[in-house]
Amino acid sequence: MTTASSERPTIPPHGPELGFTHRLLGRFHVTGVFWFRLHYWGASTLPAWLMSVASVLFTTAFFLSLARIRGAVASNLEPVLGPAGIWTRWRRAYRTLYAFANCTTERYVRMAASDTGHFVAEGASFWREATAGGRGAVVVTAHIGPWETAAYVGAGEERRIVHIVREEEIDPRAQDFIRELVARGGDHVITHFAGDDPRLALELAEALRRGELVALQGDRPRTGGRTITAQIFGKPMPLPIGPAALARAANVTILPVFSFREGARKARTVIRPPVTVARTADREADVAAAVHQLAREIEWAISERPYQWFCFRRLWE
Repeated sequence: MTTASSERPTIPPHGPELGFTHRLLGRFHVTGVFWFRLHYWGASTLPAWLMSVASVLFTTAFFLSLARIRGAVASNLEPVLGPAGIWTRWRRAYRTLYAFANCTTERYVRMAASDTGHFVAEGASFWREATAGGRGAVVVTAHIGPWETAAYVGAGEERRIVHIVREEEIDPRAQDFIRELVARGGDHVITHFAGDDPRLALELAEALRRGELVALQGDRPRTGGRTITAQIFGKPMPLPIGPAALARAANVTILPVFSFREGARKARTVIRPPVTVARTADREADVAAAVHQLAREIEWAISERPYQWFCFRRLWE
């Protein structure tokens, strides 16, 4: 049984917890712009074999030095994979950090060379069902694998305009760097950064009514965003109401789409059954029911590739 509640987080829910080292290191902290630029330079400049070596070396270095993140990843995976001893917990955390390194590298390769690599899409009938007649749709994904690939499916396959909404980076300089990179996505991809501007929701609703697509994260609320607490692997987890509320307002369908890394520059994108948001007199109940249904889809996706679930903040004690 899921329970609903309205909450407003006061700390960034999408990134690792920050402490003394963040204040000390600044842009050289793991969340700082230095590492963004270095990783992009390596991915766009070095040969693939050398980047593979670098991924192992840097993953090992971060695994050993980032005890808080290492512990958060291991803790979050226990409800998914079951309790484990210290060595198994560490192995799980290392595999997750290594998967993150590879997914991020391939993301930068795509940004630098406009090369999406090889990917296959499953569930095309669900896509056609949700977008029949040129209707817009809210594409909901999660921070699993090469998650951005899921958002690009519509732009690549149907040449639809896709609005991608991203959470702002912790480091403002990293935010500016990412903004520069995503601006190269082409005319069919428009990137927005979540903030406090209420006009963004209106702009996205109008885009949906024009038959365009809006891609949102369904597993992490933005800072200060309203949430509904659902159950993920038997644990309470606040999920954002934004995707369901937007779909209801624009009278379109939600399309859960998840991408999994299957090898070097290979991804499998899975389109799941559409989620219809009811439009009764009880708006809150309509939105809550859709969020709970999305929670089940997110749980399914994490179960498919638990080591590709990139959540670096401890969710449960």
